[in-house]
Amino acid sequence: MKWNADLYDDKHSFVSQFGENVLELLDVKAGESILDIGCGTGDLTKLIKEQGADVIGTDNSPEMIAQARFKYPDVRFEVEDAANFTVEYPCDAVFSNAALHWIHNSAGVIRSVFEALKPGGRFVAEMGGKGNVGKLRAALKQVLQQRGYTMQAETQIWYFPSLGEYTNLLERGGFRVTYAAHFDRKTPLQDGDQGVAKWIKMFGSQYFKGIPEAEQADILQEVTDLLEPAYNENGQWYADYKRLRFIAIKE
Repeated sequence: MKWNADLYDDKHSFVSQFGENVLELLDVKAGESILDIGCGTGDLTKLIKEQGADVIGTDNSPEMIAQARFKYPDVRFEVEDAANFTVEYPCDAVFSNAALHWIHNSAGVIRSVFEALKPGGRFVAEMGGKGNVGKLRAALKQVLQQRGYTMQAETQIWYFPSLGEYTNLLERGGFRVTYAAHFDRKTPLQDGDQGVAKWIKMFGSQYFKGIPEAEQADILQEVTDLLEPAYNENGQWYADYKRLRFIAIKE
């Protein structure tokens, strides 16, 4: 998937804004070495650096890393695969916000993170959890099926695990989970009734593979109409986010 880093910063900055209170769980100490995986355009990596850590931000998207380097030239950013990476020196903590649900190889992520940490190091993250944007995905599937796009309707872009599923994977990977929560967090969409279409274009473009451009606008409008009763609250539209957060310690 090729990311539009400018659109991400302009219309979807809520990703890093909501992530700021995940940093409270990270509890950065001055002088710590921290790896931020799936850093996007680097906003939270910059905040970690400002709290006194020696931080590196990584992302699998060259477009995102280019934008991060442009915005924050004093921070180190690298293109890396979060499911298969190594580090020069073991670090005190690995952090991730709104990235792990893009990676279906969760075993690879957990293995790579475990090997990157010092003994006693911590893995602190937030990701989409089970049921995340469930209403939106159901509406998309319904409209695509009705239009005969059965293959596209079955598209599986994200990995949204339950709390039990992911904590089990962490424990099998050698971690001790000291905190985990799975919670609802309705998330505001910008631009009113255009917000659904813009969210899907930004994050769910794979649903439209092989569909003529001329038909995509009609599909997006139908999906928006289906979601309006659940998403529109007096003119402010909200997506049905469900998030999974955890702290896991390398033993």
